[in-house]
Amino acid sequence: MKKLFKTNVGRLRLIGFLEGTSLLVLLFVATPLKHFYGYPHLSTTLGTIHGALFLLFVFNTLSVGVEQQWQFKVTTWKVLLACIIPFGTFYIDKTILKKIEL
Repeated sequence: MKKLFKTNVGRLRLIGFLEGTSLLVLLFVATPLKHFYGYPHLSTTLGTIHGALFLLFVFNTLSVGVEQQWQFKVTTWKVLLACIIPFGTFYIDKTILKKIEL
């Protein structure tokens, strides 16, 4: 776990994990609580946290893309698209980011 903090790709992987987890909790826990049980507080708080993680992931993806000299049409767009799709950041971590870090 400590080695993830040492490189930009490692930090991107960590942010991707946090962003993906926050999206899943937001979709499958906070949203049902808001709509079915009338408890909007978790959705509001977690939505803000998820938004910050989303922006951090996008900016770090662009930074790593420039650093690693990724071609936008080949790699960068896939990583950026992954943060919008549930489970996408986990898939990209396994298929692209883990291989780059090794």
